[in-house]
Amino acid sequence: MIKETMTIALPKGRLLSPAIRLFGRCGMNHRELTTNTRRLIFEDHGRSWRFVIVRDRDVPTYVEYGAADMGVVGKDVLLEEDRDVYEPLDLKFGHCRLILAQPNTTGRKRLSLSSKIRVATKYPNTTERYFSEKGLAVEIIKLYGSIELAPWAGLAEQIVDLVASGRTLREHHLTAVETIAVSTARLIVNRASLKLKYQRVTELIRRLREKTEASSRGLN
Repeated sequence: MIKETMTIALPKGRLLSPAIRLFGRCGMNHRELTTNTRRLIFEDHGRSWRFVIVRDRDVPTYVEYGAADMGVVGKDVLLEEDRDVYEPLDLKFGHCRLILAQPNTTGRKRLSLSSKIRVATKYPNTTERYFSEKGLAVEIIKLYGSIELAPWAGLAEQIVDLVASGRTLREHHLTAVETIAVSTARLIVNRASLKLKYQRVTELIRRLREKTEASSRGLN
C-alpha cells in the first residue's frame, strides 16, 4: 500500500540548515536537500514525503491552508502571523530575541504614558500588541530590512527587531531596552492533517521530540 504523501514546509534562511539536519536524523534524508540549491520541492523515491522550501513568513500560511501538513518556523513569525495551526514542539534551535532598542545616546529611560514615538519594525502586529499592553501610544512604521538604520536616519526613535548575538545592535550603537519575546524554531501542524494522518503525524512528532531532547542532552 502506497502511503499518502506527507508535505513539510521548511523556511529559507537561518533555520533551514538545522531543520534539514534534524529531519535527516529522523531518517528523512535527501542528498539534494541543501541550502545551496535553487530547487524548492524535494520528494523521496516512494513519494511518501515531500519537502517544500518557502519564505519563513509563508510557512504558517502553507500549513494553515493545508498546502503543507507540517512546517518549521520561528516563534517570532508565529507571534506576528497569528495563524490557526497546532504547535506541538519546540525544536530548540535558532534561538533569538525580539527586542525593543534605541540609540545609545537616548539612554534606557522609560517612556511616559503621554509619549507618542515612532517605532520601526518588521513586526507591526507584535509591536502594536506590546505597546498596547503597556498603554503607550506609538506610530508604527513597517520596514522590510535594515531596521537598525531607522533611528539614525530620523525615521524612528526606537526599533523592534530580532537579534541573536546582538552584534548588529552594537555596530549601530543601539541599546536593547527590553526583550519582548524569545524565539526558537517550532514545529507546526495543520489541524486537519492531525486528524486525517494521525498515525504518521504523531509518529513523526515523537521521533522529532526524541532527537530534539537527545540533542539538548548532547547525545547526538
